[in-house]
Amino acid sequence: MHVKPKKSLGQNFLIDKNIRRKIIEALELKPSDIVLEIGSGKGELTGLIAQSITKLYALEIDTALCDELNKNLKGYSNIEILNKDILKFDLKKYFSKPQYCKSRIKVFGNIPYYISSPIIEHLFKFKDIIDIIFITVQREFARRLTAIPGSKDYGSFSCFVQYYTQTKIILNIKKTCFLPSPKVDSCLVRLRIRTSPCVRIRDERLFFKIIRAAFNKRRKTLKNSLAGVIPLQKLEEFFKKYSIGRQTRPERLSLEDFAHLSDVA
Repeated sequence: MHVKPKKSLGQNFLIDKNIRRKIIEALELKPSDIVLEIGSGKGELTGLIAQSITKLYALEIDTALCDELNKNLKGYSNIEILNKDILKFDLKKYFSKPQYCKSRIKVFGNIPYYISSPIIEHLFKFKDIIDIIFITVQREFARRLTAIPGSKDYGSFSCFVQYYTQTKIILNIKKTCFLPSPKVDSCLVRLRIRTSPCVRIRDERLFFKIIRAAFNKRRKTLKNSLAGVIPLQKLEEFFKKYSIGRQTRPERLSLEDFAHLSDVA
């Protein structure tokens, strides 16, 4: 059976064997690993991953592809194919059983570009049982995930992801490595879950509220973008205490700066 990629599901199959090899090398696989693969497609990488680990759960939303996976991978006793949507998948139902308590799982996925952010947000709900996430995403999105303060790609989602993980672009992947070829190049990104957030804050909800408000009006100074969110007196206190100029824009602030700001708010 030949299954064609579905545009409605954002499917792009990885056809470059050299890139497949490089991805496998980058995944830091160990014999004791338990891996959740998101979007297994035709199993281009599934079997290769399974050869090096204890257990692999292959998550695939496309029923036709699940049928092909079952056929192509029937020789692997350590692969379980799940016809499920990652955004509705409760990881704790599979990975909180006693046999999984000694180590956290790895997640790998060649995910559709249009739902990259929702997938990351969903996985973070289960960060206590995930050790590391490897995902292939649009290059522009990868730059946002790994952006540093002061760069044009740095924004609220950069802060959100870096608060919980150590981020790094591992591999650049040309668009010609996929079928059908997407309009843009991709990157393999590593998100290593932090054992604790990178900064200490008193109120996490307020912390992210301030970050979102600041970047919603990123062309304005903090004094203007945070009007109505933080009292002016508190802002002035922050500027003075941490020697930050009143004309500073949000992209100049590090996570530590935002933590200080939320604590004085």
